[in-house]
Amino acid sequence: MKAPYYLAGWGLGALLGGQWLCGQSAPVRLPEVAVYSTRVANQSPAGAFAMPLSALRFEPQVDVQARNLAEAQADVTLRGGTFEGTGFRLGALSLVDPQTGHYAAELPVAPALLGAPEILTGAAHAWLTTNSTVGAVAYGWKPVRTGGSLAVAAGTDGLNRQEFYQGYASDAVFLGQRLAADVAWGRSESDGAVPFGDSHLERVNVRLQLASAAAQTDLFAGYQAKFLGWPNLYTPFNSMETDRLQTLLVALNHRRDLGGGNFIEAGAYHRRNKDDYAFNRFAPLGALHPFQHTTGVNGAAAGGRQRLGELFLNYHGEVLADELRSTSLTAGRFSSRTLGKLAVVPEIVWRQADGADVTLQAGAAWDQSNHDGAAVSPVLAVARDSRSSPVQRVHLSYATVTQLPSYTALNSSAVAGLFRGNPTLGRETSHNLELGASGTLDGWAAQAALFYRQDEDLVDWTFRQGVTARTANRMNLATSGAELVVRRPWAAGEWVLGYTVLAKSPDYRGAPVDASFYALNYARHRLTAAFTVRLGREFELRCDNALRRQADNFLRTTGGDEAVISSLGLTYRPAKGRGGEFTLLADNLWNSRFQAVPAVPAAGRQISAGVARRW
Repeated sequence: MKAPYYLAGWGLGALLGGQWLCGQSAPVRLPEVAVYSTRVANQSPAGAFAMPLSALRFEPQVDVQARNLAEAQADVTLRGGTFEGTGFRLGALSLVDPQTGHYAAELPVAPALLGAPEILTGAAHAWLTTNSTVGAVAYGWKPVRTGGSLAVAAGTDGLNRQEFYQGYASDAVFLGQRLAADVAWGRSESDGAVPFGDSHLERVNVRLQLASAAAQTDLFAGYQAKFLGWPNLYTPFNSMETDRLQTLLVALNHRRDLGGGNFIEAGAYHRRNKDDYAFNRFAPLGALHPFQHTTGVNGAAAGGRQRLGELFLNYHGEVLADELRSTSLTAGRFSSRTLGKLAVVPEIVWRQADGADVTLQAGAAWDQSNHDGAAVSPVLAVARDSRSSPVQRVHLSYATVTQLPSYTALNSSAVAGLFRGNPTLGRETSHNLELGASGTLDGWAAQAALFYRQDEDLVDWTFRQGVTARTANRMNLATSGAELVVRRPWAAGEWVLGYTVLAKSPDYRGAPVDASFYALNYARHRLTAAFTVRLGREFELRCDNALRRQADNFLRTTGGDEAVISSLGLTYRPAKGRGGEFTLLADNLWNSRFQAVPAVPAAGRQISAGVARRW
């Protein structure tokens, strides 16, 4: 464990030393590079092509719990929530997977098409998204620019990967807007860091766009296919498991800015996810290979912000219709349902004598389902924004949000099989209280939040000794915590620090539980550190680190409860290379054996070398 701390000390020294050597000069513009998130250093992984999930691995407000590579399969959690409590928003749309939240992060979209992720919590999450309880990761569609890139790489464990992107913004005008289009393709395969840990991933995208100074319309189609093998992928029974996923997404999104912070955004989508899970990859097809599921979701949403006299009206409406076809999820009461949401949050702003603005939001959200009835949830927030104080914003919010369980929890047999469900599970309710502040001082930018969440009827998957299955159980759970993110650019780079502390009080309401796979799988303390250092005119060093102290869990068999996970990248861009670059990447630099998901073996160190050309 000494090496990680040596690196941390060396990195801090490089940062402080670089700042001292360069004095207080203004930050320089780093070479042109694909940036998918501004709060992480390495934008792409070592072991696969880049996915939206890749930039979340070291995001200060996000905890990614990976099986095999994060790009192969991973759960995304916010503020100590479960994988199913985290939502994903694309433009105006909430993207969901009704079978299981394990697949909610399956977004078959190249990061080159998307803006940087935004983490929604509190009141904003409550009225902007559907069917998630803790928060959401939100993406917007990036404007198309003429240009492209081609990248290839090879690495340890038989890795090879290829990526291609091309965008073209034409001079053609249609309906008063410029016509543009882009395409993206990615592919990777690897033998894996452990025996039978192989993966094969592929994705293809095409998008048409109409854009003007005030509006943007995107029509997108994307397809992604995955094969991944891993021992104990979803169960702790020493089996060589595999998962095959095929995800299709077709989406239409339109946004128009109306000026003064007012806007309207609407869209629709179809998502199909086909899942073929094998508990034993060596079992023959047929009766011994029964876990095959296909889900379809059709969704539409519209929302925005509109001034009405002295008031502003925030609003969002959404409807989702899903359907499940499954060979094993057949024990529940239904296999299709419709969800609807309407949120209306009026807002009023007062200008103070010192020039600060005080904003009050007070409204409610209405959730409806054809199988679980309706719920009305309050949304309250007050904020003070100052133009002259180093503390530029202080906010306090309270919001209640609700969610319905997945079909794996509802339709798995309650008495047999690897996954024990419960058809009587109903609507989950989460009460969220948040106090936050953000500001800048002498080049430093910081944001902080204190939060408390009370979950009622939360669905958790639990383990009991002597039972060869995991079981979906109701629980009540109180979670309290704090987040801090600090960012500082300097003359030759930038660094970002994040810290999260969590405490939980669970109540399984009398159910026999010996361990939790998800709700109680969290880091009591998590520190992230990302830095980018420009070494001269042609070399760039990027390093991400996550230090964590995990809550005890006897299902975690190796790696202990403390871990340091690092990713290191070195890039060389020849001054006369005409857009060429050479990259050396290492993920899990210290070869940590920490099990992000209890009982699931960790992926070992992955190293790759690549070459790319951008034009």
